[in-house]
Amino acid sequence: MTDPVSTLDFWEACYQAGKTGWDRGETHPALLAWQASGQIEPCRIVVPGCGNGYEVISLIESGFDVTAIDFAQAPLEALKPKLAKKNLKCELLHADVFSYHPSVKFEAVYEQTCLCAIDPTKRETYEKQIFSWLNPGGKLFALFMQAPEIETGPPFTCSIDEMKTLFPAERWQWPTDAANKYDHPNAAIFELSHMLTRR
Repeated sequence: MTDPVSTLDFWEACYQAGKTGWDRGETHPALLAWQASGQIEPCRIVVPGCGNGYEVISLIESGFDVTAIDFAQAPLEALKPKLAKKNLKCELLHADVFSYHPSVKFEAVYEQTCLCAIDPTKRETYEKQIFSWLNPGGKLFALFMQAPEIETGPPFTCSIDEMKTLFPAERWQWPTDAANKYDHPNAAIFELSHMLTRR
């Protein structure tokens, strides 16, 4: 039996009902901090599970070549006129991240709300996808959702111990500095930022 989180109907219903507790309503401050520090600079980047696309717009405006993907059609349709109004261009894909195979690899992945939205049993498959999308030396800019008080996701919590198992050291170089914590308007959750490098 297919879990509800893996179905298109589930995600369309979430967006139609406004049940998107992971959505911050604005560009994530971690992305702005990474840009301000020069850790992330214009390159070819993919945003899986782009949702309402605040970061997509910010990245395009900063000179990035952006591919944005979402399983649900509703947020993509909402994003299109926002892009058109600003005369911004990107590759906007209504697709399943588990079956997406780019013809050209990326220099970076911006991961904010996709990992915490998928069923945890599919995380290993998702890690393999991200790994395959990136060139060696490519960067994974990740916001790991911490939602310990939410018993039934999404969002599903992504503890750092679990993430270090999911993104193992033989495939990913983890930073030596501590993660930055970002509180969320939804008081039950927060995020930890890490920049990983694909080996």
